[in-house]
Amino acid sequence: MRVRPYGDGARLLEPDDPGQVLALADLLRHRPGIEEIVPGARTLLVRGRAEALAALASLTPPEASAGDEAGSEVVLTVRYDGPDLAPTAAELGLTADELAQRHAAGSYVVAFCGFAPGFAYLRGLDPALHVPRLAEPRTRVPAGSVAIAGEFTGVYPRPSPGGWRLLGTTGARLWDLDRTPPALLPPGTRVRFVPE
Repeated sequence: MRVRPYGDGARLLEPDDPGQVLALADLLRHRPGIEEIVPGARTLLVRGRAEALAALASLTPPEASAGDEAGSEVVLTVRYDGPDLAPTAAELGLTADELAQRHAAGSYVVAFCGFAPGFAYLRGLDPALHVPRLAEPRTRVPAGSVAIAGEFTGVYPRPSPGGWRLLGTTGARLWDLDRTPPALLPPGTRVRFVPE
């Protein structure tokens, strides 16, 4: 694992296995002197007091994990009706129903958040379903769109541009400033998709 300085009060941890990011976050979450932890796709940003940051250099990363096994689970009901469902299924040599079933059968965990408030990148997508982003992104993706791109799946929390493959829709509210925390899917949350 590499530990890189990130300004005066933080370090960027780069484990050899991206699957170790959430395990590292779980390990460091309650350590004295650690003030903030921000998971990324392949890195973990740790902000804290100098002595806590210095100790990171001798840290042995735990085994890769899907995150806190005791963490909360969110179930999202999905209508598999997305405009990219059939063409993506055909590209993968599947029927639209098979693609929907395989997507829903996945065991997902929020690896990190980004792009827009409430947008969670979910790890755990079946490698057979890994497809590139669209060659030309859409200028507007509806809120609640369930999508895949590369190794991730996710749900667009509000209307925005986007280039992921749209498989379906959910009515779940992913970002709500009146909720604590506002994000329905913070890092480490387990997610299950259930077809309508």
